[in-house]
Amino acid sequence: MLATSYTPEEYNQLPDQPGVYKYYNAENTLIYVGKAKSLRKRVASYFVKSAGLNAKTRRMVREVKKIEFTIVNSEFDALLLENNLIKKTQPRYNILLKDDKTYPYLLLTKEHFPRIFPTRRVIPSRGTYYGPFASVKAMNNVLDLIRSIFTIRTCKLDLHPRKIAEQKYKVCLEFHIGNCLGPCEALIGEPEYLKDIEQAKHILKGNLGIPKSFFKTKMQEAAENLHYERAQRYKDKLDLLEKYQAKSLVTSPTVSNLDVAALVSDEKHAYVNYLRIKNGAIILTKTVELKKKLDEPDEELLLTALVRLRDQFQSEAKEIISNIEVNLEAEILAITIPKIGDKKRLVELSLKNALYYKKEKALAAGDVKDKKDRILRQLQADLSLKDLPDHIECFDNSNIQGTHPVASMVCFLNGKPANKEYRHYHIKTVEGPNDFASMTEVVGRRYKRLIDEEQPLPKLIVIDGGKGQLSSSVEALKQLGIYGKIPIIGIAKRLEEIYFPDDPFPLHIDKKSESLRLLQRIRDEAHRFAITFHRDVRSKNAFGTQLTDIKGIGQETADRLLKHFKSYKKIMEADPKELIELVGKSKAEKILAAIKEKSG
Repeated sequence: MLATSYTPEEYNQLPDQPGVYKYYNAENTLIYVGKAKSLRKRVASYFVKSAGLNAKTRRMVREVKKIEFTIVNSEFDALLLENNLIKKTQPRYNILLKDDKTYPYLLLTKEHFPRIFPTRRVIPSRGTYYGPFASVKAMNNVLDLIRSIFTIRTCKLDLHPRKIAEQKYKVCLEFHIGNCLGPCEALIGEPEYLKDIEQAKHILKGNLGIPKSFFKTKMQEAAENLHYERAQRYKDKLDLLEKYQAKSLVTSPTVSNLDVAALVSDEKHAYVNYLRIKNGAIILTKTVELKKKLDEPDEELLLTALVRLRDQFQSEAKEIISNIEVNLEAEILAITIPKIGDKKRLVELSLKNALYYKKEKALAAGDVKDKKDRILRQLQADLSLKDLPDHIECFDNSNIQGTHPVASMVCFLNGKPANKEYRHYHIKTVEGPNDFASMTEVVGRRYKRLIDEEQPLPKLIVIDGGKGQLSSSVEALKQLGIYGKIPIIGIAKRLEEIYFPDDPFPLHIDKKSESLRLLQRIRDEAHRFAITFHRDVRSKNAFGTQLTDIKGIGQETADRLLKHFKSYKKIMEADPKELIELVGKSKAEKILAAIKEKSG
């Protein structure tokens, strides 16, 4: 391996061999690292035909004052070296992989009676690290599996044989509840303890087949020797492994160990989803974003992401499948685009994840407000509204068999519920079950109050119901002289039809439309709010009736008891002293006498 340097004018003196080149500016600062199958041809492409380069690349070329290069044995070696140099130096013009997380590992300690525990700091001298894991949840699933199958200690004691022999330690609670075998008191020897560690290593490596085979053999041996309880314990461990493997996304037994990568890109960014397949199951999935610096082609972006992700997650798979064609000469690695079968379906799954990540990033890039505005603009277009419906109010009635009629109004601002603006209504002017008249009353009361208080009116009114409820609400707006000033619609539950005043034909919005989902959410929230209120009113009235039926107990006393005890049952179980303190001796005696008579 050789390293040397030249000026940009001396590019033709570079060797026609694979390697890595580095560009420095006038301040001797490294600004770009690249790989090449032929150093001479690749570097010449920057300086010979610079007119064909994009603006960003031309700007970088103007800054280059010194070129250094390193010759390697193959293009694949150049790719690996380039990745290491970029990670170490992070030059200004190189692709940035936007992922600054510190991933968790599981550490198998290098000590007597080794432990296994999670960490984010990698110190090689402490032991063997497994991972990194793409999420804490994934790591905890593996750790929980190991701890449920094996009795591996969790304490931090220095269990040197000399200290155990000197009886420096005593077993703790973990031993008494069965989570530890007591190595601190020599209740288990280290060779026996290490047998569990060896099996745990296989799980940490993702090779579940070896411990499954081990426990199956042990179970059969125990059963043959009539040790049925021991056989059952091995069977329980085997079942845990089976259940854990079933939770993994199994692809196909014909697909062995490989990596999957799919890329989608736009003008400024690329998004790469990475899947690792082991023994036919997806054991890791990760999506990353790359920020373009020099209008890099998709092939280069994919290779950059792949090398970094494989290095990060310690993949040793010899096969990679992708949706992007990559021309890379590497004897130990094959990158292909599958045309049929399970591998093609895996690439499609990876591409689906990359596309979803891109969509989420696009929404987040414009802030959450833009997402809301997009849905509201869609609703505005679907309903042909003059103004953006950033203030929506929805009404619903609730009564069961005509009893305790109530209504609710919920308010959504900028597409989100504004809970402080919600209102409950007791129906005051309507006798019996009459949804239409009740709707006229509550809509009229709501907007008369807003008008009187000079509060802003909504941009859209939604009525939970069909033509009848809508017509009743329109009547209320006409009485207030504001009909035509506020758009109003009705939404019928059965077919999710949208009704407009004086239009006999309903509007059907696409069932998958985000605007319809917003209307449904608002309608459902109004219904929930009304039902909850109605339930509370029924409960309160039923409770109050039971008390006010007692001679000498009025509504005020009943309300006081309701507020304090919450239910009639709790009053029946109350301490007489508590009742006396709350309502006085005379009323308390009447209540206690009524309860005694009723219980009889």
